This record gives sequence, C-alpha cells and structure tokens, in this order.
Amino acid sequence: MNIFNNQVSLTAFIDIENILSYRFRSFKQLKQVQARLLRFDLDQDNYLVNKILRTYLESAKISHARKVFDQIHEPNIFLWNTMIRGFVSNECFREATEYYAFMRNEGTLPDNFTFPFALKACALLGDHGFGMEIHGDVVKCGYEMDVFVMTSLIRLYAKCRCMKEAQMLFNEMPEPNVVAWTVIIAGYVESKGYNEALCMFTKMWHMGYRPDSYTMVRLISAASNLGDARNVDWIEKHVRKMGMENNVFVATSLLDMCVKCGSMEMARSVFDRLRAKDVVAWSAMIGGYSSNGLPKEAIDLFLQMQKEKMKPDSFTMVAVLSACARLGALELGEWASGFIEKNEFSLNPFLGTALIDMYAKCGSMNRAWEQFKEMKNRDSVVWNAVISGLAMTGHVKAAFGLFAQMEKLGIQPDDNTFLGLLCGCTHAGLVDEGLKYFDGMSRVYSLNPRVEHYGCMVDLLGRAGLLEKANRLIEEMPMEPNAVVLGALLGGCRIHRDTQTAEHMLKKLIQLEPWNAGNYILLSNIYSSSGRWNDAANIRAAMSQEGIKKVPGCSWIEVDGVVHEFLVGDKTHPFSGKIYEKLEELGKEMKAIGYTPTTEFVLFDIEEEEKELSPGCHSEKLAIAFGLIITKPEDSIRITKNLRVCGDCHTFIKIVSKITSREIIVRDNNRFHCFKEGSCSCKDYW
Repeated sequence: MNIFNNQVSLTAFIDIENILSYRFRSFKQLKQVQARLLRFDLDQDNYLVNKILRTYLESAKISHARKVFDQIHEPNIFLWNTMIRGFVSNECFREATEYYAFMRNEGTLPDNFTFPFALKACALLGDHGFGMEIHGDVVKCGYEMDVFVMTSLIRLYAKCRCMKEAQMLFNEMPEPNVVAWTVIIAGYVESKGYNEALCMFTKMWHMGYRPDSYTMVRLISAASNLGDARNVDWIEKHVRKMGMENNVFVATSLLDMCVKCGSMEMARSVFDRLRAKDVVAWSAMIGGYSSNGLPKEAIDLFLQMQKEKMKPDSFTMVAVLSACARLGALELGEWASGFIEKNEFSLNPFLGTALIDMYAKCGSMNRAWEQFKEMKNRDSVVWNAVISGLAMTGHVKAAFGLFAQMEKLGIQPDDNTFLGLLCGCTHAGLVDEGLKYFDGMSRVYSLNPRVEHYGCMVDLLGRAGLLEKANRLIEEMPMEPNAVVLGALLGGCRIHRDTQTAEHMLKKLIQLEPWNAGNYILLSNIYSSSGRWNDAANIRAAMSQEGIKKVPGCSWIEVDGVVHEFLVGDKTHPFSGKIYEKLEELGKEMKAIGYTPTTEFVLFDIEEEEKELSPGCHSEKLAIAFGLIITKPEDSIRITKNLRVCGDCHTFIKIVSKITSREIIVRDNNRFHCFKEGSCSCKDYW
C-alpha cells in the first residue's frame, strides 16, 4: 500500500523525519514521536523506524529497541544492521550474534556493513565456531576481498588465538591497511607471540605503511614483554620519527617498556620530554627506579612530584614504599605511611602488603606486625608478606607459628607462602624443617615447587656443608637451573672452600649471565689462588674486551629523613675525615680485644685492586662509622647494601655492636642481619 496516498500522510512523514533529525532531550519525547508514527500509519516505514531504532540504541534503551523491531513485518538489511550494530555498541554481544542468526533464518543476506559488527561480537565472545559460520557467509556473499570485512575476520581468529589462520587471511589481502596491520600485530601480542609482532611491524615499516598510535602501543607492549633492552633504541627512534613522543598513550607505553627493559636513562629521557605528565607516568617512573635498583632516585622523583603538586595514587605510594624498603629508610617509610593516612588512601591489600614489606625490610618487625593486625581484609598475599618479614628478620619460629594459624583459619597457602618459610629455614640453617616444608608443598598441598624454591633448598643444603646433596637436587630438578640456583650452590662452595665445584658452577653462571661481572671476578680469583695466572689473566682480558665492569659496593644509611650513600673507599662525603678517624679509633679498640681483619674473604669476594682497601674501607663500614658519629647513642643504626656483606665485615659489625652497645641492622642483597650485644640474628650461620 502506498503510504503517501493522501497529503496528510506525506506531511506527517516530513514532520516526523524533521523531528527525528534533532537530538531528544527526554525518553518521553521519543515515545511521543513513536505514537505519531502509529497515528499516521507509518509504523511499518523502514526508513523512519530505522531512525527511531538508532535513537533508542544510542540511548542504551535496548528493550524498547527490541520491541519496536519485533513489530516490523518485513525488516530490511538496514534495520538488521542497525540492531546488530546497536547491540555491539552496547556490549550485548550474545544478542548481536542471535539477531544475525535470526536474520539468516529469515532469508535476508548480510552485506559488508553487517559482517564487521557480527564478527566483532564473535571475537569479543571468543565464539570461534559461530565466527567460522559467518566466515562461510562472507565467502558465499563475495566479500572475501573487502578490506574491512577481512580485517574483522583477522581480528576474530586472532582473538580466538588462531594466529595461523589469522596470518593466512592477512597474507591473502591484496592491500592491507594500517588497521589490518595493527590487528595482526595486536593478535600476536595477545597470543604472546612477541617476536612475531616485532617482525610484522618491521615488514609493515619496510612496505611503506606508517603506523598509528594504537599500532605503536601494541608494538611497545610486545617489546615490554620481551624485556630485551636491545629493542629500546630503535623503537624510541621510530616514535620520534613519527612525532608521537608527546602522545600520552604512546609515551607512557614507551616509558613502561624502558622500565621493564632496565633502560632507566632512556626512561628518564622519555619522561622529561613529556609535556603533560599524568599520575600514570609519574608512578611508572618512580616504580621503575625502585625496581631497577635505584631507590634513592625513586624517592627524589617522588619529592619532585610533591613540589609540582601532582597528587599520587595508590600505585605511586606502593612504588615509594618499595623504594623505602630497598633503602632501609624507615623514617621516609613512616612519613609515607603518614601521608597515606592523611590523604585517606583506601588501604587495599596491595598497599597494606607494601607497608608490611617496608617495615620488615627496615628492621621494624613490630610495626610490620601492627600493620598486619590493623588490616581487615587479609588475603594470602598479606599473610605471605608478614611470614616472609618474620623469616627475614630472624623470627623464624614466629613465622612457623603464623603459618600454622593460617592453616587453622582455612586460608590456603600458595607457593609464595612456602618461599617465605624456606627462606626462613635457610636464614637460620634449619635443614630438617626446610626439607619438611619443601616435601609438604607437593605431598600435602599439591603445589609444584618453582625454581626459586629449589634455589632456597640448594642454598640451605650448600651452606650446611651438604654440597653433594645440593648438587643431586639440582640434577633432579624438573626445570633447567637458573643463575639463582647455581649461585646458591656457589655460596656453599665459598663457605666450605670447595674451589673445584665453584669453578664448575662459575663457568655455567658465565654462560647464563654473560653481563654479570661478579662471576668473572670470582672465577679469576679462584684461578689466582691455584696459581693459574694465565687463566686468571684471560678472564680479566675477556671482561675488558666485552666492556664488563664490576658493580661497585654501595651502602645507604638514613639520618633525619636524608639518605646518605657510600661507595667502597669513598672520600667524597662531607664527613669523610671524621669517618676515617672513627674507623681508626674502632680498629684500635677491636685490636685490643684480639680482632684482626680476615683477609681470606678477600680472595673469594673482591677484585685484586680492591684488596689494598680491604678490609677497612668497605662501604658498609663507612656507613656504620658515619651512623655512630651522627646518631644518638640510643638509636639503632640501619644500613642497606646492594651487594653481599663479606665475612670480615660481618665479624667487624658484630664486634662494633658489642663495644659500642648499639643495635646495628644490616640488609644486604640477599639476607637480613640484626647485630646486638655482639651477636647476630643469623647466629653466625652466614
């Protein structure tokens, strides 16, 4: 029937069309227009109904749109497309696929506007089977060369982790656009094919396509996950070539990549170039400094953030607390804790765990315990943090007791729980207990030990002198031993002077960590001790040729909220004169009670050129002397060192704590030592 059989209907049609061209202020107005459609017998006009449907769907009135659509006797392809697109836009993906199926059952053929939305719905649902059915319709309808349809198909297969099929479809495209390249790169990233993603980007670039910001974000994500510093330079150059260095999303992703790859100089360069730095960028930079062994820089940047009146979030504060923990900066950590309370941060498990970890690593286990008791929501991560803190600070029996309480409350321990317990056993030399917990992991809790658990056990057995048993455990490991495991056995070789096994371990470590100068130095020293001077010289020459340099020993001490840094043989500190006078004074007092420096540790631990500085000028001794000068007699002295405390320094600190009646807390790169009245929390096990 011709709806324009009279002038009234034609006028009504024009009026309604004009009304629908304007944005409605209320849902009531839209219903009034729909009533006019019914009044003038225009409710079956696909053109006007399509406008009504679009307005309902744009307003997220899904149920009303469905009611209107269901009243249409013969919906055309435009109406079907509007409904399918509207469902996808409102994240009703299952409804979108259902309406596509209804459409096909009604005999309506989809077009190139239908397929992209229907395929997007399948992709986001992960419905590979129905997506393949739509793929069949694409071929039947002759749209296999349409770039938009093909890109949607590639996205579907990529989302369903079918990268082989996605790549085949991509290869069949005669002229893929930037969107198609981005989709295939994103697919590889989501499927953890990071190297393949980088290769596809390289092809894209060489073929003359210029990526957009989304492409670059996905590429940077692939490089971040690889963690290979060699990718940093060329990706950063591409970002600058395309003028994207001030795009906040690209720049933040680039910053994150630099941090994860350990390229902190490049990260700072990217950060400084950012015109508009949001809290995400500040947090990424502060967290990067903290996690890459530059905690002092992390604190300095946070203070700069405060000066610029940028409000931190909980992620920023977790990074700050982590930096305080690494520095052993209790005063700064307490200030950060007060800042969190003052600014009413929500004490989530992540923030609570960071506070517990900070207090424990700063040697204030009482405060860590108080923080634990104050937390209302304690998940396994929080329990693990306090168990690890107790174990680290020498309260091993208390850690065992807390684990028993955790079991009684029905909280399921995980592999990190046992890592804390095993570290405690290792710290205190409790071989039997360590074996019990290690065996119980798989036997009682069905948890497969990770390489870190094996590392703890090898460390425990090796330091107890059970080198053969430790070696056998390495051979029985279900995975390849990493540098941590081999280094743990090396630690036992150091204590028990097993140079033959140490040489074997060091050769393996050099293969695993060709950049780690410490391994080369130890091997060189072993050769020197055996009179193998040519071998020692060859090792040193190899280091020089590869540009490998030893990481200098560095110690930090916090006084009145200021962190002071000392290097081995350091004479740059303003108090240097008084520090060396104090060390000389301590040396005389210690000599009077029979102490002599233990030079046997030098051979195993440090370079030949450092021997002349030994044992009096190690960085931790300088920091302790400064602490004795600058702090009150009743104050504890807290030192953090980036490398392992050598045996002579351990003895030195123990005697200093006795003759000065001071508590000295030292945390090195793998252990926590609390010296008090001439004894150490590790009971000299280390």
